[in-house]
Amino acid sequence: MQEELITIGELATRTRLSLKALRLYGDRGLLPPARVDPRTGFRRYGLAQVERARRIALLRATGMSLARIAEVLDSSGEKPVRLLTSYWREQESVHVARRAAVGYAREVLTGRSLTMYEISERDVPEQKVLFVQRHVTSTDLPGFLADSSELLFSHLRQAGAGLSGPLFAVYHGLVSEDSDGPVEICAPTQSADVEPAGRIGVRIEPAHREAYTALTKRHEGYSAMAAAHDAVGVWLAEHGYAVSASNREVYYPNWATAEPGEHVADVAIPFRPGSISDLEKVNR
Repeated sequence: MQEELITIGELATRTRLSLKALRLYGDRGLLPPARVDPRTGFRRYGLAQVERARRIALLRATGMSLARIAEVLDSSGEKPVRLLTSYWREQESVHVARRAAVGYAREVLTGRSLTMYEISERDVPEQKVLFVQRHVTSTDLPGFLADSSELLFSHLRQAGAGLSGPLFAVYHGLVSEDSDGPVEICAPTQSADVEPAGRIGVRIEPAHREAYTALTKRHEGYSAMAAAHDAVGVWLAEHGYAVSASNREVYYPNWATAEPGEHVADVAIPFRPGSISDLEKVNR
C-alpha cells in the first residue's frame, strides 16, 4: 500500500512551522521530503514526518542547534533523553557564567571597587611548548580548544612524551562574537624529542611573572572568563604594572569532571614593572 503524502503547505498547517523553516530543515538534512517532483520541485512529506517536525520545533524552542537536534532525533532508546539532559546542563552552566559577568559589569558601570575576583602573583619558569594557533570567534572557540587539545595529546603520545604542566591558551587578540583572536593552544613538555609537525609548532615560552585569578567550574563559560580577563587587566593598571605578553588561560586536568565549586582554570596576564606595556610599544 502506497504511503499517503502531504504537501509542504499541509505540513506547515499541521505543525505551525513556516514554509521557510521547513525548507531550511529539508536542506540541512533534518527533515528531507519523502519525495520531490523532478519537474516542478514540489515537496511531499510522509505522515510520520509530522511528528518529527513537531519534535524539531519543540527542541528548537530550547535553543538547541539544528546539528544537535539531528543527533537527538537520529538516536534511539534512552540516548535522546541523555543528549537533551547533557545539552541543558551546558545551558545552565552558561547562564551561571553570564550571571557572574553581569555582576562584574554592574560593578564597573557603577564605579564600585572591583571585589569579585581575587588577584594574586606568581613566577612561571621557562618552558618548552607545543602549540596550535588559529583565528577563532567566541562561537568557534570551544570546538577549537577541544580539537587542538586532542591533536596535541596525540602528537605527544606518538613521540612517547608527556605533559610537564597544564594546557594553556594564549589570546593574542580579543576573542568575541565580532573579534577572532588569534588564539594559541599550548601543551608544555620537557621532552627533547618532540618536533613540529603539520599544524603543530614548537617554541620556548619565556620565564615571566604574571598576575592571575583562579576560577571554579561554575565560572568556566566565555562570559565569566571575559570578565576575569578584564579584572586582571584593571588590577595590573591600578598597581602600575605593564603587560609584557598576551593574556592566557590555564586549564587544569579536572576541567571536565569537576564539581561547580572546584578550581579548574586560571586567567593570567604576564607583567613587568612600568607604566606602558611592551605590547603597546609594538602596536605604536
